[in-house]
Amino acid sequence: MTSFDVVARVRRILKTKRAGHAGTLDPDATGVLVVAVGSATRLLPYLPTEPKIYAARIAFGVATDTEDASGVITAQADASTLTLDALNSVLPRFIGQIEQIPPMVSAVHHQGRRLYELAREGITVERAPRAITIHSLQASDFVPGERAEAALRVVCGGGAYIRTLCFDIGVALNLPAHMKSLIREAVGPFHLSHALTLDALVERGEGALESMEKALPFTVITVSDSDYENLRLGKAIPFPISAGEITSGADITRDPNDPLLAIYSLLHRERLLALARHNDGILQPFKVFVGGDS
Repeated sequence: MTSFDVVARVRRILKTKRAGHAGTLDPDATGVLVVAVGSATRLLPYLPTEPKIYAARIAFGVATDTEDASGVITAQADASTLTLDALNSVLPRFIGQIEQIPPMVSAVHHQGRRLYELAREGITVERAPRAITIHSLQASDFVPGERAEAALRVVCGGGAYIRTLCFDIGVALNLPAHMKSLIREAVGPFHLSHALTLDALVERGEGALESMEKALPFTVITVSDSDYENLRLGKAIPFPISAGEITSGADITRDPNDPLLAIYSLLHRERLLALARHNDGILQPFKVFVGGDS
């Protein structure tokens, strides 16, 4: 299933037109796909989605045109001389900020079209390298042989292609290689251990969904009823708020000079009212959740 297929299925299960995902997952991969439903789709740009954690299987001795197991073989070689020590010796080259050329089967745009669309037509274009960050990279469960294999655990930032990482590791070892399988174990604070299958969503329905505030990395503020009325109309109010209180949150901001807050009211504690910025004694809402939002 593609990420779009998953979102479409969620829409049908929950009988809603409003659903979207944060961070595409390859059709051949499994694991975490963060999906927002209803008014939570408006929060997608603000969700914490890093680091990403992957469990991959790298196979040596065969390279493919898609850099994974579903592609057409483009090169073969005997990998029986490869050892775990040799593999570990090249992994430090791929830790930190590195450059990576996106694969042709990626969703990167080229002259208004997705690369994977061009690839389906048999078109290959030149791609510029992109800076990515690999926080950690470990190999284990090495199986020697003509088609040697190993497990890789990758902790990385956004924009990293694990299939390309596998291919590049092979190049560093002078061996063709590809990604045999991939599981995404985590996207920011969203972990596989807490994820729902689509079947579980069918059984449990909306009751299985996490509330919006659990996904936000912002400090949470409650405001008085009068402030609530102003904020829900998009009006700015003085800050700090004498009648309000900080109730929870990690005070995580994108910019110390432009802090973001999640606003609730004393009257409607169960519902997110707005996202707001405070600066120079003013609290200004920039996304308001009222009326039919849920």
